[in-house]
Amino acid sequence: MEKKNLKAWLYLLPALLFLGAFMVYPLIDVFIYSFEEGYNFASQTYSGVGIYNYSYVLHDPYFLQAVKNTFLLVIITVPLSTGLALLISVGLSSIKPLKELYQTIYFLPYVTNTLAVGLVFMVLFKKTPYTDGLVNLFLSWFGAGPVDFIDGPYWAKMFVLCFYTIWIVLPFKILILTSALASVKEDYYKAAKVDGTSRLRIFTKITLPMISPMIFYLVITGFIGAFKAYSDSVALFGTDLNAAGMNTIVGYVYDMLYGDSGGYPSYASAAAIILFAIVLTITCINLLVSRKHVHYE
Repeated sequence: MEKKNLKAWLYLLPALLFLGAFMVYPLIDVFIYSFEEGYNFASQTYSGVGIYNYSYVLHDPYFLQAVKNTFLLVIITVPLSTGLALLISVGLSSIKPLKELYQTIYFLPYVTNTLAVGLVFMVLFKKTPYTDGLVNLFLSWFGAGPVDFIDGPYWAKMFVLCFYTIWIVLPFKILILTSALASVKEDYYKAAKVDGTSRLRIFTKITLPMISPMIFYLVITGFIGAFKAYSDSVALFGTDLNAAGMNTIVGYVYDMLYGDSGGYPSYASAAAIILFAIVLTITCINLLVSRKHVHYE
């Protein structure tokens, strides 16, 4: 048994070294930086050790705005994208002719460049001196005035950001849920039909419990992905997200390191640790909830 265990650890060693070098060590390093006040990259010196970096970040209006944007993005996009993906997947699973074609069409946004999709959304929503955008053209048919979704009010910009994020993540979720639905054994459905069970009850009592592990996986990864959102905002509103009022927590960390307000690695580290704590807390809550609502065969 000892030789087998040693052999197993030897197989795991490359992966453990990789995780330690690129995940564990950077996390510890960032945690240390977050307590070093006034850290300077060039001289590798700092003025003191304490919690001032956290105090500064938590009182920075740009960070508070980024937290607000990120939480709104998470709360809106994760449930909506998962629910829409489930509905579309159920529809695709019930379609027999041209099923593969429809699945390919729905998957296309996932393999499209994020910035390219952002440019398309700008054409659809951006109001310019020459045109109000395609979306505003549709709104005018219902008597609604033109809205500047890119440079206009906050609610309009948040709507576009959420719409864009859902559009980007939807194909992957559809792919996962379609595969999960295909793996449900037909015997369960046949037995339910023999008993005269309605379609709604079959869906709630058989389908949902059987695919609940995949739904839980998508919810967890959806939360993590939404909390790490940054490229979505850049694609729509440019690199000066603070001026647009649409920055995210990851964007704030990047700005503190490399942006116009860059050169503050201590503040960036503190913000990164706060984000890590938020994501860890949300993940733990989801894990606790899953014990009651996720069913494994």
